[in-house]
Amino acid sequence: MGRSSLSSTYNTGSHLERVCNTFAWPLSSSGNSPSGSYSTILCCYCCIFLQILEKTGLCNQITFGRYVRQGRKLGVDPKLFIQDLQFNKVPVRVYQPKATSDGRRRALIFFHGGGWVFGSLDTYEKVCRYLSRESVSVVVSVQYRLAPEHKYPDAYEDCLNATIHFMKNAEHYGVDPANITVCGDSAGGNLAAAVSQTLAGRSDLPSLRAQVLIYPGLQALDFNLPSYHQNRGVPLLFRERAAFFALQYLNGHALHMQEVLEGSHIPPDMRLKYRKWVSPDHIPPKFKVRGLKPCRSTDFIAEVYETVKRFCEPNLCPLLAEDAVVQQLPQSFILTCEYDVLRDDGLLYKKRLEDNGVPVTWYHLEDGFHGIISLYDYCGLSFPSGKRGLDSIVNFLKSL
Repeated sequence: MGRSSLSSTYNTGSHLERVCNTFAWPLSSSGNSPSGSYSTILCCYCCIFLQILEKTGLCNQITFGRYVRQGRKLGVDPKLFIQDLQFNKVPVRVYQPKATSDGRRRALIFFHGGGWVFGSLDTYEKVCRYLSRESVSVVVSVQYRLAPEHKYPDAYEDCLNATIHFMKNAEHYGVDPANITVCGDSAGGNLAAAVSQTLAGRSDLPSLRAQVLIYPGLQALDFNLPSYHQNRGVPLLFRERAAFFALQYLNGHALHMQEVLEGSHIPPDMRLKYRKWVSPDHIPPKFKVRGLKPCRSTDFIAEVYETVKRFCEPNLCPLLAEDAVVQQLPQSFILTCEYDVLRDDGLLYKKRLEDNGVPVTWYHLEDGFHGIISLYDYCGLSFPSGKRGLDSIVNFLKSL
């Protein structure tokens, strides 16, 4: 291993100490820190190990990430019927409660997270089983195509087509067509918001009952919102990785990532147009206290904009949808985490929904971090905050 590789490895490994020191995380399970500090530190090591592998040329991070997050098939669940199917050629896994029901059940269509590049039906098997059992709902988990092999809008179209198929055939699964909710975490939250917007106002389908957005990524115009800097080095999603994943989904590569992070990819007139929706001014003051630094302005680079201009499409960045669309959206649930670069995306969308008269239930995990829901009962890790988040979703579903 060369000197530069050793230096990179040392610098990457020492990032763990900087993360803990920056955010004052105690090495115990008590205190006001991201949920379950021992487990959080373990996640730090996993993220850092992945970076070491890439820096030393031992493994591509996407390949390794998929391997680590592939999950595994579980055994029979005594309370659920589980079957793998295809909806409009899109692989899905359907979870149906075995308990008898007096009437038709509610349903949840779930889109997994993973930055549009990771994740599978097996990755979220425990989460979907829990949601189905505890809320006594039919759950449909959707395996959309992944980037960079499949670029935008492939994932969005898979989720939309699977949702429409299920809505047209809901009664076959004992589901009330008027009580179907779309749900997703992280990139899956982005897809759920985009599908919900697309279906809003369609007269040929029943209206969605609700949308559940779990720390969603909803825009790629501004990677300098307060949460992006406050939590820039917090696992499981670093600031640079947020831009990396968005670019992989859009273009199949991460060229111009630095320009996107600096904000050089959006024309001044367009930035001004969207400032009414995407701006630190719309973030409540209490979220702007911790660790903020003023951002320097950067020059617009037209060549970069030409490669990423589809970032301004609502199907990719739902926060940019017009008011006429937002006004038609169903009742919404938004979960955000304090230690998450995407926190402010959720807060901004919450404001947009409320400003347009859409009922919103908001649940904020003060000690939560990005990806905490996906780590429910994961390899023996324990995150009490994540369990609280899952239960808040279950309670919301039961209220519908």
